[in-house]
Amino acid sequence: MSFFKDLNPQGISVKRLAKQLPAALATFLVLSAGSTFAVDPVADVSKETSVEVAKETMFQAGVSYFARVSDRLADSVTGKSDQLINRAMEVIGVRYRWDTELPQSGLDGSSFVGYVFKDKLGFLLPRQSTQMSRMGKPINREELQPGDLVFFNTMRLTFSHVGIYVGDNKFIHSPSKGTNVRVDDLSSLYWDKRFDGARRLDGSDNLGDAERKELLNEVNKLKRKSRNL
Repeated sequence: MSFFKDLNPQGISVKRLAKQLPAALATFLVLSAGSTFAVDPVADVSKETSVEVAKETMFQAGVSYFARVSDRLADSVTGKSDQLINRAMEVIGVRYRWDTELPQSGLDGSSFVGYVFKDKLGFLLPRQSTQMSRMGKPINREELQPGDLVFFNTMRLTFSHVGIYVGDNKFIHSPSKGTNVRVDDLSSLYWDKRFDGARRLDGSDNLGDAERKELLNEVNKLKRKSRNL
């Protein structure tokens, strides 16, 4: 792909490149390309200065391309919001179950959101709602659009629960043990007093190094699974 050449003029491997780019960009590259990348091995560099130049060039290209990917991701979430919401609605009735990732076995609050975004957009979100709350950009309640993430304090912890806004002041989520995936009203007394804020996925993130590494590990797991299919 031509955009990968622009991003990676020195021919650096996808694995090494992913470690040096923000998580959202690395995820986009790996998931959108699947196993189709074929990159030549990195040529031996004898001089330290040449290595530094290569790193700087790659970083500059990465920053430039990341800006374009951010716009593309935001357009993807916005343009496919109907499909995203429809997919989320198809999971209504699936039981709540802690620490699972597939509807067949049940979904907890954050795994429900992660499943919908990965299944419909191929976009990998962090596993925990607190980590999701650092993805994308913060938006006011009045700015909410279908596909935005909404967060709540349900365990006396900020951002301890997450759902997907579907419009008309409603959101879909997997609430708690003993319940199923359902649609609730943001203005209801319970959810209104626990509302913690909202985020719009735009390709940016404020994850720490450890969290970014964890997300990239998940990307690599998906790559290995796709090769075994």
